[in-house]
Amino acid sequence: MTPKRIGILFGQERQFPPALVERINSVAQGEAVAEPLRAGVLKQDDLPRYDVILDRISHEVPFYRSCLKVAAARGTRVVNNPFWWSADDKFIGNVIAMAAGVAVPRTVLIPHKQHPPNTSSASYSNLESPLDWEAMFEYLGFPIFLKPAHGGGWRDVHRAANPAEFFAAYDHSRDLLLIAQEGIVFSEYYRCYGLGRDRVHLMPYDPAAPFESRYVRNGVPIPPERRERLERDCRALCAALGYDFNTLEFAVREGVPYAIDFMNPAPDCDRFSVGDDNFEWVLSNAAEMLLDYARHPAALELSGDWPSRLRLGAVAEGVAIPASQPGSWS
Repeated sequence: MTPKRIGILFGQERQFPPALVERINSVAQGEAVAEPLRAGVLKQDDLPRYDVILDRISHEVPFYRSCLKVAAARGTRVVNNPFWWSADDKFIGNVIAMAAGVAVPRTVLIPHKQHPPNTSSASYSNLESPLDWEAMFEYLGFPIFLKPAHGGGWRDVHRAANPAEFFAAYDHSRDLLLIAQEGIVFSEYYRCYGLGRDRVHLMPYDPAAPFESRYVRNGVPIPPERRERLERDCRALCAALGYDFNTLEFAVREGVPYAIDFMNPAPDCDRFSVGDDNFEWVLSNAAEMLLDYARHPAALELSGDWPSRLRLGAVAEGVAIPASQPGSWS
């Protein structure tokens, strides 16, 4: 029987991808062969060369993203789904999280400070003016975190303790699409790996520490009830979003874990930062997951199960939907 082919698509990483290739090939027993993916000029009638692809870089390289969409459409299992990864953002993520029963901070979506390319003030005929900033401040309270609706790695994230700091950060946000989020004053913080929508690994984390020290080694054991809640929330979010390789961050306030950042489809897997134990967990579980996907092909899934949790599912089933509340889109 011809071995299944697993391709690893990556960028500047030099630890996790080759270690993953080696691990898969050492345990596959001839069922599958893993290798760094090679991509060149792609013809529209080319057939995919891989049964499974792990994507670690297409969010930075649009050429790769388009190649992966074609591969997925033609039967390759792509981790993570390139269609949903292209469509999601942190604001719809919060809406989906609420529908999945996960606690999230109060969050609002705000217009760009500068006009995006090829637009002008004439492009915003439907935008309220002036914006009701005071109502937003009352809703969120302070501190407020300003974050890009797309992206990660703490890039362009700003903490504002008052309106002056908020507007100073907003004025320097260029044409980024931003969310403004309630600041959760937390007692504990966790970053969690979520693989295959059922494999969960909890890691105590200190977001304020130097980069190489953020993953807490030999920390206080996680209480059983909190562990159960965190694992449940991780699985619920990954299932709703349809992500098979993700990290999810939770800030605990008064015993309640709030999902702060949970859409990281190409998360940090570097041994230097995550540490040996966490690296070994993600390495072995990623290898097992990709081999399982190679053994058991599945039909293309355009998203997770969130449509069934939100209005889309209710409309499809003819369920009455409550009248919308007055607001910006009433």
